[in-house]
Amino acid sequence: MIFPRRVLKHFKSGVIKLQRDAELLPEMPENMKNDPKYLKLLSDRYPNAAHAGKEIILLEALLSLPKSPELFISDIHGEHESFQHMLRNGSGLIRQKIEVLFAEELEEKDLRRLASLVYYPAEKLQMIKREGVKGEDFYEVTIRRLVRIAYAFTSIYTKRKIDRLLTENYGPIISELLQGEAQGGRKQEYNDKLLRTVLEIGECDELITALAYFIQRIAIAKIHVIGDIFDRGPGAEAIMDSLMEYHSVDIQWGNHDIVWMGAASGSMACMANVIRLSLRYGNTSTLEKGYGINLMSLASFALEHYKNDESLVFNPKVQPEELLNESEHWLNRIMHKAISVIQFKLEEQLIRRRPEFNMQHRTMLSNIDFQKGEIQLEGVVYQLKDTFFPTIDPQDPVALSEGEQDLMDQLAESFRHSARLQQHVQFLVEKGSMYHISNDCLLFHGSIPLDSKGDLAAVEFLGKKLTGRAYLDFLDKLVREAFSGREGSPENKVAVDAMWYLWAGPQSPLFGKERMATFERYFIKDTATHKESKGYYYRFRDDPETCNKILQEFGLDPGKAIIMNGHVPVVVKKGESPIKADGKLIVIDGGFAKAYQDQTGIAGYTLIFDDLGKQIIAHLPFESAEKAVQEELDIISSETLYSYAGKPLKVADIRDGDRIKELIEDLKELLSCYRSGILTERFRGTDH
Repeated sequence: MIFPRRVLKHFKSGVIKLQRDAELLPEMPENMKNDPKYLKLLSDRYPNAAHAGKEIILLEALLSLPKSPELFISDIHGEHESFQHMLRNGSGLIRQKIEVLFAEELEEKDLRRLASLVYYPAEKLQMIKREGVKGEDFYEVTIRRLVRIAYAFTSIYTKRKIDRLLTENYGPIISELLQGEAQGGRKQEYNDKLLRTVLEIGECDELITALAYFIQRIAIAKIHVIGDIFDRGPGAEAIMDSLMEYHSVDIQWGNHDIVWMGAASGSMACMANVIRLSLRYGNTSTLEKGYGINLMSLASFALEHYKNDESLVFNPKVQPEELLNESEHWLNRIMHKAISVIQFKLEEQLIRRRPEFNMQHRTMLSNIDFQKGEIQLEGVVYQLKDTFFPTIDPQDPVALSEGEQDLMDQLAESFRHSARLQQHVQFLVEKGSMYHISNDCLLFHGSIPLDSKGDLAAVEFLGKKLTGRAYLDFLDKLVREAFSGREGSPENKVAVDAMWYLWAGPQSPLFGKERMATFERYFIKDTATHKESKGYYYRFRDDPETCNKILQEFGLDPGKAIIMNGHVPVVVKKGESPIKADGKLIVIDGGFAKAYQDQTGIAGYTLIFDDLGKQIIAHLPFESAEKAVQEELDIISSETLYSYAGKPLKVADIRDGDRIKELIEDLKELLSCYRSGILTERFRGTDH
């Protein structure tokens, strides 16, 4: 039997990966194409001609639908309230839809109120009732408006996708209302009866809430997170929970994600970095409340060894009044100092253990003259501004003291046994990658290693010499080995150490700098030593030809494809644009984290790619959900049409559509095999 070659693109490891919607269809590696098992597996999913024929009909129809909206966001950095609000408002799409539908019949204040009701239905309904607004007229008008909004979004989706996004309790009712909206007057009496019954039995609040949440889910078909969910802000764990609940999401790992993934994989150097960053930003909520990692042992250790430390350099990057009290501020400072010293020891141990990382130039503690309080770096001697090191043995400065070792052993157990953290990192591994290609958009968090001429650099790492895509693929496998490999094996130990390299190594695409000058910032007054020079990528990313080379390296057409990055915030207040290289590269890190907003001047960018093209949306700072409800404020500042499609895009016009077309051809060949008798059809009750 001869099997069609192209059908094999969808076969991987003996598992059919065919999904029901274009958004979820994967691309399979070339080496899967010749595996003869594919057609048999395809027949397992579509066991007879009727099943295959039905799928062909539905997929052909799907190609004619408008392209569904994709949301691109990066560098969320724990700002869970802003992130939740952005999900609730569809990154501005819901307000846009409301204006299109109701601008001629509602005033601005009513448009804002309706939008606020969609974003926060339960809270807004309570407020409206307190204002004395109630009665059947309000409920009927509101429900009908919400149905119009929902229908406007669902009109670009297949029925089976809509059914998947409807909640169990009110899904059937909403489905009927949407069908009535589609049929107009022919089903008006039926819909009227539905609404009257809802009013009679007092279920209006529940139906309004269900409709609002359905609109939120349907507004965005797919979310792409281009790295850095963790650190800075207080609620990374809440963001992860939301992403795990979302119906379609992919993640391109950022350096701040990878350090948490390294910590969950067993890297003590990564653990120390995670804890230090939490204390540096005066935020231990994610560690302690989110993941149950108790820092009391660190507090006790700091009180024992650093209670007389007077250095202010370890003050958190928040004002004292933002903490509970002055004592907590002081305790945060000495805990910060204690874990920082441990971090520098662990990092230098790792550098010695892995000479192949070529990071010997970052051995800080070994270069200190503790008697003189000086350090020598690159042939220059600098005076240390802090010489209080009660746990360092000058004869062996990188050795952990007995107390430090006990402390790290306890903390490592907490990281290992945090079920929620392990679950979240498992999700990051499953849904994440070093890079991702979606509809001619090449997504990666930081950079691609380049040389001084702007060409792809050959990187020597762990015995391999790789460039571009091959290098990122190799690093991707290392990450998966670190978390999912056989614990304690030589391969796993190397991979776990490599997680720290991906956080701080000079050839890490996620970091993209020649060094991480944490030690210098803490201990050396000369600010020239604090500089962290960016790699060549950041010199050449404005060059269209360099972007073309990168796109071609990843198999994309430079005439149609673009690169999307995060990692380095766009400083809008200084006139910097997120659009680089004549539109071939977009940077969507605009300062989602509050820690960056004074620098950038806005509160983050998102990019929407729908049937009209690509919109870059700038966001205002988000204060609180309570204020958003009471004052009906949104966080959209402005929107820039970056790339407007000449005509509305359909699924057939994008890469997702190309994969659907291939699947249709595969199914047609399967149908032919059934009809010709090459394959035997199976029906309910027959053996497979």
